[in-house]
Amino acid sequence: MGTMSGPADAVDALDAGGVIVIPTDTVYGLAARPTLPDAVKRIFEVKERPDERALPVLGGSIDPLREVALLDEVALRLAERFWPGPLSLVLPRAAGFDHPLGGTDDGTVAVRIPAFDATLDLLTHTGPLAVTSANRSGAPPAVTVDEARAALGDAIDVFIDGGRVGGAPSTVVTLVGPPRVLRAGALAAEAIEEVLGAPLA
Repeated sequence: MGTMSGPADAVDALDAGGVIVIPTDTVYGLAARPTLPDAVKRIFEVKERPDERALPVLGGSIDPLREVALLDEVALRLAERFWPGPLSLVLPRAAGFDHPLGGTDDGTVAVRIPAFDATLDLLTHTGPLAVTSANRSGAPPAVTVDEARAALGDAIDVFIDGGRVGGAPSTVVTLVGPPRVLRAGALAAEAIEEVLGAPLA
């Protein structure tokens, strides 16, 4: 069964193509390096679900995410206002970031900086990670590391304990085409529209 460890062990496991469990601001997540296709594939295998929906990428700050997504002026305005926080942005991929993350290959990627100190600290050590909820497909999400261990056990290389987590999921907004909400969440559409200076589609 995977070990309870810290950032250094997490980096070693990720570099070796492993899948780890990390806390986020809403649930515990399965995480792997988005640049390692076999590791990303393993996330879907651990969850026991087909890769129909692409994984988002979490970062600890804006600069590392520039290598993942194309952050234009509009994206940067939203990022500077709401990150870290419950806003996921679907953006065109950055030049050279052509790694498979599941879903259809439409040239986009969802990115976010979570508002949770334990996750931010870890991401400063690891760099951006592809992340999804740490549970078997169809099962309730894990909000403690013990729940994640009970659900996933030997499939995980390293577990990072950040205490109990929980909360509403992030609001997902696409900036590919007219800005619009793909998933309602913790951040109100009105707050996003205020920054945009225009209504969402």
